[in-house]
Amino acid sequence: MTSLPALLLSLYVFTVAAQKKGHVQPENHPPFQWTKCTSPGNCTTINAEVVLDANWRWVHDEKQRTCVELGPDGTQWWDANVCDLGDEGVGTTNNCTSKCMLEGAGNYSAFYGITAVNNTLTQKLVTRFEFATTVGSRLFLLEGREKYQMFTLLGNELSFDVDLSTVGCGINAALYFVAMDADGGVERHKPYNHAGAEYGTGYCDGWCQDRQRFVAGKAATNKRDGSLREWRSDGACCPEFAVWDSNAHAFAMSSHICEHDDYNPCDGPYCKPGYIDPDDRAAPPQCARYGCQYNPYRMGVREFYGKGKVVDTTKRFTVVTRWEEDRQYQFFIQDGKRIDVPGPTLEGLPKKAGLTEEMCATQADVFSERYSWAEHGGWATHRRQVLDRPMVLVMSIDANDYFTWNAWLDSTLAPELPVGSERGPCSVENNDPLTVQASNSQAKVVWSNIRFGLIGSTTEL
Repeated sequence: MTSLPALLLSLYVFTVAAQKKGHVQPENHPPFQWTKCTSPGNCTTINAEVVLDANWRWVHDEKQRTCVELGPDGTQWWDANVCDLGDEGVGTTNNCTSKCMLEGAGNYSAFYGITAVNNTLTQKLVTRFEFATTVGSRLFLLEGREKYQMFTLLGNELSFDVDLSTVGCGINAALYFVAMDADGGVERHKPYNHAGAEYGTGYCDGWCQDRQRFVAGKAATNKRDGSLREWRSDGACCPEFAVWDSNAHAFAMSSHICEHDDYNPCDGPYCKPGYIDPDDRAAPPQCARYGCQYNPYRMGVREFYGKGKVVDTTKRFTVVTRWEEDRQYQFFIQDGKRIDVPGPTLEGLPKKAGLTEEMCATQADVFSERYSWAEHGGWATHRRQVLDRPMVLVMSIDANDYFTWNAWLDSTLAPELPVGSERGPCSVENNDPLTVQASNSQAKVVWSNIRFGLIGSTTEL
């Protein structure tokens, strides 16, 4: 049987795929419960499902030949022996969009390390089985089988329990919201996307990922560097609120706005790709993202979060995030006690923790960064694109950041900066994705008790 070995060839990457449905593996969404609240004690359990992002799926032609060649370091390219990018117009047959289909995920637990029981969801970093190894996963919360659950943030709060005790340096366990289409882009990108939300299509985010196989349902163009190892595809940008980028050593909350309000494929009319030096391995891919982040460690708070610290990451704890009009902030609950996130200790920054217009403005000065947030509408755009816009809930675990090795989260990035280069206590040398995948292969994140509703409704503390 050729399907299972071929299936796993595509699992190292974190890219989008969207086209026809395959018929080799079944698509069995894991059931998952979350809770909708209207006031304290007035909550309803929602029986839902989660779906694996199309990034991790097998993409193949009718002969079950894998369309994408992959390297162990996340590099990838279209296999010219299977399909030809050529003419990607409607009705053509000798190209990757029309020839390559998106396969079902099959057994989520056995192939991807994803298990769900009632309101608890586990995602493993590395999953090994008879034929191959998979690394990481990204999941979306569904409303029904063919539509993503949508959330509007302003005036609401989200709480969830998380266990990060095994999630070490260089790994990002993330829970966040992105402005994807509820149907996965089927309607917007007719006639190219036939798989839709049922197969996890349509991903976009504030980082404008540029290693995507499909953008807007069409096969993305290869853009390789001189070594012919880098995939530089057309990216897909959209507003994002990163509630929780984390491991056991560091965490951050951030908002990302875009050049325009609409979904932004970087080869389209809405996006202005920034120049990326192919030799600059410290620079993440960019299209039109502009963000503001709150990372307590970067702002001088060093003994608050981590193993054995105030928030002890050797044990499960609760994260509560509130979206007020002028401020978005978090607190934790552990051992029955509320623990507020401390404000910055660095001179020049506001004293309150969280995201505010002042925080976003002063960061640029304190950290000697360009204030691109303000150049693109700043807080007003953040309000319109992020707080007022329906968003999709995403849960992921990865160690696939081959640009910065997740140093932006937990280590030292841009050490030449006079202030703000240290984002966490991890050694950047040990954050190499391949090293992390080998040394911390047992890592897993456990999400549970996700509750969403009006401010003050999801917790009694």
